[in-house]
Amino acid sequence: MLKPCRYCYRLMLVAWSVITLATTASAAEPSLSIEGNLRFQGQGNETLNIQGVVEADILRPVLEAFHQRYPQITLHYHDASRGERPQPATVPPNVDLLMSSAMAQQYQLANAGYAQPLGSGVINPDWPESARWRDELIGLTHEPLVMVYRRELADIAPPPEDHAGLLALLNQKNTALTGRVATYDPARSPTGFMAVAQDVARSTEAWALFDAMGEADTQLLDSTADMLEGLIEGRYLIGYNLMGSYARRAVQDHPDLAMQVPTDYALALQRLALIPMNAPHPEMARRFLTFITSRQGQQIMTTRTPLGSPLLAFEGATSPDDSLEPIQLTPGLLALIDPLKREALLDRWQTIFDTRSIAAPNIVEGTVE
Repeated sequence: MLKPCRYCYRLMLVAWSVITLATTASAAEPSLSIEGNLRFQGQGNETLNIQGVVEADILRPVLEAFHQRYPQITLHYHDASRGERPQPATVPPNVDLLMSSAMAQQYQLANAGYAQPLGSGVINPDWPESARWRDELIGLTHEPLVMVYRRELADIAPPPEDHAGLLALLNQKNTALTGRVATYDPARSPTGFMAVAQDVARSTEAWALFDAMGEADTQLLDSTADMLEGLIEGRYLIGYNLMGSYARRAVQDHPDLAMQVPTDYALALQRLALIPMNAPHPEMARRFLTFITSRQGQQIMTTRTPLGSPLLAFEGATSPDDSLEPIQLTPGLLALIDPLKREALLDRWQTIFDTRSIAAPNIVEGTVE
């Protein structure tokens, strides 16, 4: 009787080990909801809630690497590019880390006292000062605004390489391009408004370019995703000021598209992160920031996602993006949400495009960039 009992006992141990391993493996697998929310079940009681305006699949490699480093933490990622628009100058409840490319809105939140200090020793000490503000805001990415065109554009004229080339193309091939150019609607998109305002600040030819776009009946859209969809389907031949992180991925998947980083200057957005004052788990947010700004985190960011690194840009990495001009973290960002200045810029824009949308004085981000 003793031997069979030992045999049964061993079988039970093997079965229990298999069940345990299966359960652990299952818990480690992230779950992605229809709404784009990503969840990594942790083995302990610690929790981290991140809200960002970037698709979960794009950020997934970084989130997976963090979860592998800290498997005890249950990690929730909410993609705020879907669903209802948040209210201006407010922070969603139960968020430990808030990330967004709407730089003016993030700066406004921090400036109004909605962010708590990141803390001493949290951020990589090599992190460039141009990607930090007051120990309350940290720029995590370095993303150019680019042009994307269908390769068949070359049948009409050589594709433009810079802003002057785009202006010349629009003036010379107006008829062929009418209705087949796309860009942001700055009255509806914070990213689009920031791009227009920064173009005007950097180039004396900006309004001439916008006039030529208006003459070509340029289509004004809410997001880079909308522009890419139209380019993929062939409705548009060229898109202007798309977010390079999304564009790079689309070009890789669709060989009939090409991406051009303007060679004269290319605006570079930073996805700004802050820890809300009412964050329920601020220490977990700090742990994530320590990881994502580390050499390992930035290596994953730059090799396994289309998001660029301010650290590598600061270190002078040579690439086709040498023309990048990062949008600075300065009080000048607040001008982008000043009602009077917004109204003045959009009034001039709307005289060119005769847009259907009416500008709201305090528009905030909602849809995918």
